[in-house]
Amino acid sequence: MPIYEYRCLDCGHKSVFITLSIKSEFKPRCQNCSSENLEKIISRIAIFRSEESRLESLADPSKLAGLDENDPRSVARWMKKMGKEMGEDLGEDFDQAVEEAIEESEKAKGRTEEKEAGEEKEGV
Repeated sequence: MPIYEYRCLDCGHKSVFITLSIKSEFKPRCQNCSSENLEKIISRIAIFRSEESRLESLADPSKLAGLDENDPRSVARWMKKMGKEMGEDLGEDFDQAVEEAIEESEKAKGRTEEKEAGEEKEGV
């Protein structure tokens, strides 16, 4: 069953259509405004990969490019990327835990910077 996507040139809405056959006549209309002024767009594709292939991909050193272990946001982005690579939906709980860890890290960094600034003033 082919799936086709079109963008309406009148309202900009994207419409998705599933057809039962490639041979059947098909005249799409915008699902938002019913316009026939549509252009076909290229759809995203999904590629099936085995678990072994995904694990090999994770072992690639280039996957660590841009990772700064001293930057919590960088580590969070990397963790999310690795979760997606493994095909896992880490869920809202994970995202919330990562955000809380980032906030706590930034608060601790701020306290350290304040302490260092205070020590500099005392030493002067």
